[in-house]
Amino acid sequence: MVASVNSTYTDILTSVFSSAIAAKAWFATAAIVLALVQVMSAARIFGKLKRFIPFGRPWINRIHRWSGRLAFLCTLPVAFHCIFILGFRSTDARVLVHSIFGSFVYGVFGVKVFFVHDHDHPRWTLPLVGGTLFAVLVVLWATSAYWYFTNVRFGF
Repeated sequence: MVASVNSTYTDILTSVFSSAIAAKAWFATAAIVLALVQVMSAARIFGKLKRFIPFGRPWINRIHRWSGRLAFLCTLPVAFHCIFILGFRSTDARVLVHSIFGSFVYGVFGVKVFFVHDHDHPRWTLPLVGGTLFAVLVVLWATSAYWYFTNVRFGF
């Protein structure tokens, strides 16, 4: 069963990308770009960057919401590959850091979504949790996609 899922998954990804790892790197890169849109739009929502981001409500809220949804969707094939094909590894420091931070990403995401919907908390809580999620994603991207692009191959 696992071999069948793995080969189907690989076949789907290699119909567009050169390898499953390349697909993972590009999906992670898309997620980090969208996460950057999240940070910028959140700063605008909190009244910062008015000079640089001209969109007001309701547009900035929509941009924030949809960039978050798309970023989350981009992480799903990456997480599937990491969890079900590669698993937790500790072969070297980079891989260990990646595995540890990867173990936290959806937990931090869940906390962020909780605070988005719970309005009974200090105003600084949501930026702190959102910033933590962004930091976790940056570490994950740096220890995977960035490493892949700079050490293995840059391209589809």
